Amino acid sequence: MDIGWEEFGWERLADGVGRRRLPVWDATVGLVVGEEGVLLYDTGSTLREGAELRSQIQAMTGRRVTHIALSHPHFDHVLGSAVFSGARVYGAVGVDGVLRADREGLRLDAVRQGVSEHDAVEAVDVLVLPHHLVSGEWTLDLGGRQVLLANVGPGHTGHDLAVLVPGSPEVVFCGDLVEESGEPQAGPDAIPSRWPAALDRLMALGGEEAVYVPGHGAVVDAAFVRTQRDELARRFAVS
Repeated sequence: MDIGWEEFGWERLADGVGRRRLPVWDATVGLVVGEEGVLLYDTGSTLREGAELRSQIQAMTGRRVTHIALSHPHFDHVLGSAVFSGARVYGAVGVDGVLRADREGLRLDAVRQGVSEHDAVEAVDVLVLPHHLVSGEWTLDLGGRQVLLANVGPGHTGHDLAVLVPGSPEVVFCGDLVEESGEPQAGPDAIPSRWPAALDRLMALGGEEAVYVPGHGAVVDAAFVRTQRDELARRFAVS
């Protein structure tokens, strides 16, 4: 089921597990393929980007996306969701309220970062809210493969959701709790005092031998996550 992934710009991390670094903002989306279900982690920054992902996934796997996990409520990670008709959408508890209440802020942020006004309005108008909210951990059975959704935040935002894919190696999709291509961004919705603890939970989830997939940048190991955790603790004077 992995044949041809690289041709579409996807990086394979394990059997049936991969990710793609999207253009412009270098945001990562993750893919986990089971015998019965297909999970997409984040959906891109516009409906057009989401539609491209949908087409690629169907071409690579012959399957439709059945589950979506949203890492956090920023435009470059959620605005492509509406194109995945019928998919069950998961997010950290409370993320639905943020997306419902701050559609205008989401649109403004997208436009400020370079999304066209038309594309931003179009995506926000049909914004999909999560159907299932994760307060602790939630195991999904994709058929022959289970994945764990974990609410490990707050940190980068108040609503950070990670995904653990057991296997050899174990793969942890981190969202923007971890960034490799630049310094982690602490916007107005970040909770800096809680961020190091969120990374502690992330490392406890994956362990020393896991592959960690940042929201932006190259795949890293536990040592990188630990170093970033310590840098964030110093930056925000957290013990």
